[in-house]
Amino acid sequence: MPNTPSFETLLYDVDEAGVATITLNRPERHNAFNATMAIELEAVWRAVKTDPNVLCAIVTGAGDRAFCTGMDVADVASGEALESGKMPRESVPWNKLTPIQNECWKPVVSAINGMVVAGGLHFVIDCDLVLCSETATFFDTHVKVGLIAGIEPVGLTRKIPLEAVLRLALLGGSERMSAAEAHRLGMVGEVLPPDRLMPRARELAHLISQHSPTALAITKRCIWQSLDTGLDEALENTWDIIRAHNDHPDLKEGARAFVEKRNPSWAPYTGS
Repeated sequence: MPNTPSFETLLYDVDEAGVATITLNRPERHNAFNATMAIELEAVWRAVKTDPNVLCAIVTGAGDRAFCTGMDVADVASGEALESGKMPRESVPWNKLTPIQNECWKPVVSAINGMVVAGGLHFVIDCDLVLCSETATFFDTHVKVGLIAGIEPVGLTRKIPLEAVLRLALLGGSERMSAAEAHRLGMVGEVLPPDRLMPRARELAHLISQHSPTALAITKRCIWQSLDTGLDEALENTWDIIRAHNDHPDLKEGARAFVEKRNPSWAPYTGS
């Protein structure tokens, strides 16, 4: 397996099953984004996309208090968008934080291990499977500090009822959504004891990684891109993609492996 990249604000590891684990690693700042992390998140999703050994990814936060509390307010207040001076503030890729924002079609599991605030909600919106611990809480403080609660609530309207989105956006963190309420609304798929969160995330990621990497990526892309069109157009586009996929070697390999009662030998996923 090739050398994995190293980062200042992220931990990145790929196991033997092809599951990458991305850990937001600023626990002293509740894993809030600074400009360095924004740049490194774009880079880490590029690594996930382009490494044929990576089949599925997990994203989580360091520590047990917070998953991610959004943009670091101290970073904004200081006017220093990038501590290391790699690029000017206006060039920081704040819109390239998540797998969907980077068009990463490999499956991604989000393991929410504490507070999720404001921009941290991007990973609730843009990951494929979302798990959280019983101690997780969800709130949005944009309006509390004079910012518009826009991007994250707009994304959340595709996952949960409008009134629940407005509560998050307009209350400004005065009330927090519990893990149980997030599960009831469909914002997260499972709520687990804290010590079971990462084992369950790894279990799901390893189950996913057994399947055809190409079929997984194309399936994810069809589903996510269908949200941008009407139903008829989405189905027509999906049929076109299915027909184009009919000549892929994984179709014959999957059938042969089933008949021969063995594990398939899948072709590497070469799409971006």
